[in-house]
Amino acid sequence: MLPVLAWAQDSQEQTEQPQERRYTMYGVMFYNLENLFDTINNNGAYDLEFSPRGARQWNGTKYWQKQHNMAYAISQMEVKGSPAEGPVIIGVSEIENITVLQDLVKQPELKDRRYQIVHHDSPDRRGVDVGLLYNPRFFKVLNVTNQCINKYLPDYPEFRSRDQLCVTGMLAGEKVSVIVNHWPSRLGGEEQSSYLREAAGRMARATMDSLLLDDPNQGIIFMGDLNDDPQNKSCSEAVGAKKEIKDCVEPGSCFNPWWNILNKGIGTLGYKGNWNLFDQIIFTDYFLKNYDSKDKPTLTFLRAEVLNRKFLRSEEGDRQGYPLRTFTAGIFLNGYSDHFPTMIYLVKEVK
Repeated sequence: MLPVLAWAQDSQEQTEQPQERRYTMYGVMFYNLENLFDTINNNGAYDLEFSPRGARQWNGTKYWQKQHNMAYAISQMEVKGSPAEGPVIIGVSEIENITVLQDLVKQPELKDRRYQIVHHDSPDRRGVDVGLLYNPRFFKVLNVTNQCINKYLPDYPEFRSRDQLCVTGMLAGEKVSVIVNHWPSRLGGEEQSSYLREAAGRMARATMDSLLLDDPNQGIIFMGDLNDDPQNKSCSEAVGAKKEIKDCVEPGSCFNPWWNILNKGIGTLGYKGNWNLFDQIIFTDYFLKNYDSKDKPTLTFLRAEVLNRKFLRSEEGDRQGYPLRTFTAGIFLNGYSDHFPTMIYLVKEVK
């Protein structure tokens, strides 16, 4: 029998109907793996840094330590009440190629979960891509597409960044599309570079609208390192993600649970006492239609969490409490990532 959550009813209902509803939980996670590069320089000057001859002296020992650390971190993100134990879907960013993901899923901490990989080589100058890991017992891939940001920047056709990855499949018997992103950075200044992330937001919104036009009876989960916070224009206006569930009244509208989490002072990366929450998982109203009901016959959003586990945090110096990263000031710390992972939890009633 599958492990389930049991939600107790109120005392009157228990007297009249002494049965409890049972639910299965599914975790959907996003994690920026912070420069998960191999040791081979395949990209000239852009890849030299992560090679044995580069400034970081990125060799096999450091590479496999990094792989072990990332696998351990993912393995510790348990999902209670889930038959999968861990997340069934994991979007990742800052990975160099499919090989590093193949090495990751074969690590001892993860190999029993038998994660499968969806990956696409992006035109990013550094060779950085996004990808998707999924547990094939619970998510069946139907279709994969990729979108390039260039057509949303007609005045900058030479701009190169990470492509958007869209994977459509069946999760718990329901059609769900997962869109993985890594938006352009704030290089040159937040305001000066905002137009790039706003273009990425328009691209994401267009992808969602196209998916819903093809099949309005599907759920869409949009995730990534957006290099912006929930209240920034790229998220709140270009994507149109709402701060409150009550505002998601139009079909296809999106809810952003991280807005209120950031307002509580909880983020995924920080600098000099200020937190940002760039690592977001946004989703359509499909997952909210049963939110206020005791019945959850279809996949329903339960909660969102920044996975800021103690072992992922730095305990010393001016970065105390921040993510324990791989390098700082050129010094190898043997850490994890400069971002905390995030997760949303979906539940579905077991009949």
